[in-house]
Amino acid sequence: MGWEFRRRHLWALIAMAGYLLALAAIKLLFLRPMEPIRLDPPDGRAAVVITPLTATYFYLLAAFSFGLAGDLGARPSIYPARMFALPLRTAALVGWPMLYGTAAVTILWLVTALSARWPWGIELPLIWPALLAAVFLAWTQALMWMPYGLPGLRAIVTVPWLATLDAVALLAIHYQVPEPMMVAFLVPQLPLAYVTACSAVGRARRGEVPDWRGMFARPASNAVLTRRRDHFPSPAGAQAWFEWRRHGRSLPALVGLVLPFELALLWLAKDAPAFVFEILFLALITPPFMAAFTAWTVSQPNPQVRDSYGVPPFIATRPLTSAELIAAKLKMAMWSTLAAWLLVLVAMPLALEWSGTWSVVTERARRMNDAIGTPRAATVVLLILAGFIVATWKQLVQSLHIGLTGREWIVKGSVLLTLTFLILLGPIVEWIIDSPSGQRALWNALPLILAGLVGLKMSAAAWIATRLDRSRLLGDRALVAGAASWVLAVLALYGVLVWFFSTPFVARYVLALIAILAVPLARISAAPLALAWNRHR
Repeated sequence: MGWEFRRRHLWALIAMAGYLLALAAIKLLFLRPMEPIRLDPPDGRAAVVITPLTATYFYLLAAFSFGLAGDLGARPSIYPARMFALPLRTAALVGWPMLYGTAAVTILWLVTALSARWPWGIELPLIWPALLAAVFLAWTQALMWMPYGLPGLRAIVTVPWLATLDAVALLAIHYQVPEPMMVAFLVPQLPLAYVTACSAVGRARRGEVPDWRGMFARPASNAVLTRRRDHFPSPAGAQAWFEWRRHGRSLPALVGLVLPFELALLWLAKDAPAFVFEILFLALITPPFMAAFTAWTVSQPNPQVRDSYGVPPFIATRPLTSAELIAAKLKMAMWSTLAAWLLVLVAMPLALEWSGTWSVVTERARRMNDAIGTPRAATVVLLILAGFIVATWKQLVQSLHIGLTGREWIVKGSVLLTLTFLILLGPIVEWIIDSPSGQRALWNALPLILAGLVGLKMSAAAWIATRLDRSRLLGDRALVAGAASWVLAVLALYGVLVWFFSTPFVARYVLALIAILAVPLARISAAPLALAWNRHR
């Protein structure tokens, strides 16, 4: 079991450890020590430490509950079925992931607390937050591994239960509950979650999956049943349905799990308007953030077998071209994005109303309306919302060209490069914040940097278009239509950027370069080539 987690998640853990070591080295070598006791961090640099740690906790939550490899909206347990054949008791199948996960989140909290104490001198409790993280993970594992009788019932059961634990923690912080009382509340939760998980995995191991769908089926006559369509209008439609069943529900389920805990903070922010908008911003970036995790499973052609990078025969022999298979994935990503954002757009107004913070938002909206006018204010809000939605879809599809290649060295090499970039990003950002000369140099070099990136992007797009035309994966009409759509999207984004940021300090050609870089082109266009390379290897 230990080898299982180490093989799949070794690079992510190494990246986090390397990030912390690099950050500690920079602080020791370049930053002077700060005053020992401070109530708040000195400035926004705290996010350089806290953000990666928070992302790591969500990653550990998904990794140790096997949420990255299962369908969260399905009825069966998401515990990997291949592991049921191991010569281990059910207690061991449950106990080892819980033990490893508990150790990981406990160490993560200790690192977080120590990062807060040094260099900022913020004293944080060590015991009960670590217990809360372990209990939260244990109940997530138990409820994720349980088989359910209806599709989507997993999220309906899990979200309220975890939201209750989160609400208890928030109330404890608000009313300053003593630590022994919190420990007494949290410690019994671990054996309860373990027993529940053993029962859930035992049922799944025996193949006991309840089916309650018949209880909610409409009574229908035989004539209606015989007229029911039992086929898809086209192979492409069938493939889109198949992609939705495999991957489409994962992102809405993850957003539904995380969103209640974020919006629950609104109950503590009634007297802090700035904190209200920070919570709302956190809720808005949740779908793009979760899409980055979901994208890995979307780009894996065959995640349930050893050769998870190869295309299974069931997909390779479909009567569809590689471009049509990619189109099905893009369509699935669109519907998954819309479903996730529907949850956000429904949950946020309800949370604002129930928490009594709706007046804070309406007051800020009224001030913006008085400042720039109703049409402009409404346009700004809609454009920001559209930007978040497009960013979510982009996160889902931008790694398809890597995951569909079928070459393990390419996939792991890209992961290594991404983790290296993330490790270096935090210290670099902190250095820029602390160095006015670095900020000036970066601002002066920004046009050249953007122009170089645009040159690389357009060169790659031209090469990919040539390969698509030569291999006949896409016809001339499809290539021209795709290029025209991309140009229209760039022009639309450029117009929005000019409307927002056209000032004497920002040249319009810089905005044009940003628009060209923001609209995806090369990576999505390379996905049919990658799939064809994988399909015929």
